[in-house]
Amino acid sequence: MSSAPSSAALGANDFPAYRGRMEYVCLGCGQRFGVDRLLYTCPSCGDVFLLQDTEFGRLKETPGAAWREIFDARAATKRDALRGIFRFYELTAPVVEPGDIVWLGEGNTPIVESSPALRAQLGGQRMAFKNDGQNPSASFKDRGMACAFSFLRSLMREKQMKSLLAVCASTGDTSAAAALYASYVGGGISSVVILPQGKVTPQQLAQPLGSGATVLEVPGVFDDCMKVVEYLADNYDVALLNSKNAWRILGQESYAFEVAQWADWDLSGLCVFVPIGNAGNITAIMSGFLKLCELGIIARPPRIFGVQSHHADPVYRYYAQEPGARTFAPVTVQASVAQAAMIGSPVSFPRVRHFAEKIEKLAGPGSFQVVQVSEQEIIEGMLLANRHGHISCTQGGECMAGLIKARELGLIDKDETAVLDATAHMLKFIGFQDMYFSDAFPPEFGITPNKELANAPEAVISAEEKAALSPADFTVKTAENIVKRLGLARK
Repeated sequence: MSSAPSSAALGANDFPAYRGRMEYVCLGCGQRFGVDRLLYTCPSCGDVFLLQDTEFGRLKETPGAAWREIFDARAATKRDALRGIFRFYELTAPVVEPGDIVWLGEGNTPIVESSPALRAQLGGQRMAFKNDGQNPSASFKDRGMACAFSFLRSLMREKQMKSLLAVCASTGDTSAAAALYASYVGGGISSVVILPQGKVTPQQLAQPLGSGATVLEVPGVFDDCMKVVEYLADNYDVALLNSKNAWRILGQESYAFEVAQWADWDLSGLCVFVPIGNAGNITAIMSGFLKLCELGIIARPPRIFGVQSHHADPVYRYYAQEPGARTFAPVTVQASVAQAAMIGSPVSFPRVRHFAEKIEKLAGPGSFQVVQVSEQEIIEGMLLANRHGHISCTQGGECMAGLIKARELGLIDKDETAVLDATAHMLKFIGFQDMYFSDAFPPEFGITPNKELANAPEAVISAEEKAALSPADFTVKTAENIVKRLGLARK
């Protein structure tokens, strides 16, 4: 075992010498298992795993200030293995060798502060979007896939495996990321994605097809697909790539590390809004901040707000109960524009409960909360963000709606800075914008568009008029029509 690094000994392009010892830890019964095989749920009790580095305590030999220097220096690295989520190698998966690390440009996504106009419209609220749609497959899922596929590479090399089938259930983003990374890694890895028929946007469906994955559709919703892949993973030799896979959670912790680094490691007065969905991302974000606290890299975690639509809100319902009488129950989901979060039985809920308790114990009451928003608020939250220069998807709109709701409920002060998670690129969900502008939402969404927000292209001259004019006259006539439409004044 190598010792923990020091800032003086480690340059920005040096790969860390430190190696940890990872174990699966069951959240239910506490049993531990080695990582020399693929495990997703505990063989004894069926609960979900966390991954822990049993050597993590040795990292405390390096002071928090030195860790900050190390991670800041690596932000300028030209070494691919350290350019993405593995910039925080020691905190992520310090059993993977540099040659096994997969980097497709994931991580380091920008945090863009709101414009003055948007801040004014929000009553002076300080806020910013973290644009995770600027990952390679255009969603945050790439963070987890980079870690999961790096581990698969390592496992296949060590076990001398010739082939491996990677499988996932998805509402779109997971399948796009899994197919992309599988197609890049190759080496005997192939991917199959199982989607709810008719409930994935055309843009998202195009991604795994374009990456060459086998795409299978199942009638129903994501939860139905998830049950199928869980059955496959329990009974057949496949690699499950949903967030039930604890390696995915590790990779997604990088979101928290990047937020902390953006804030120059001072998270006082900061809160983070995250759509819950299958609960993997909010789990990872809380876990990441707690790791930073444990190593003294940050003094305290930010406040965490989970957000759910009233059409898919099992975690909100759990936390709306009195603390001593809470029971978790899945819900039947309804149609949602936050399609990636339309999950009624999130597999990572036990992890959420585990880390929420730790966050509250460390940072006090109110440090973890869940707010519920309507479908109308979600789509109009997205439009509000994008009309002020952001590139928010509907899940980012869910976070914007959550921020507005938290302000209405008096849960956040305008002097706090809210970082909102835009989980994917808005173009993946552009069909919902079109449905809003054209008033085409089916009744089950419960959305009534505000006609003042509608936007559509306008023809300024017809094809017939163009055909009847000379090229020079066409230019003049078209320009005159535009002048009249816009009310322009001559110089």
